[in-house]
Amino acid sequence: MALSEGDHVSWNTPQGVTHGVVVDVRTTDFQLAKQHFTASPDEPMLIVESESSGKRAAHRPEALTTRG
Repeated sequence: MALSEGDHVSWNTPQGVTHGVVVDVRTTDFQLAKQHFTASPDEPMLIVESESSGKRAAHRPEALTTRG
């Protein structure tokens, strides 16, 4: 199942599991927080926003788990 904007997800961080929402799906290269990310239609990157901190991060779909 493909993830899309608005999906509630969780992911692992050094501090533990973080919960958030997918806010964007990128299919072209982009920059976020002064980091360059490579994305394509075959290998998209998802921008997620943490529910606890409000910070945004980029992840590959396989790094995220959907939540009900």
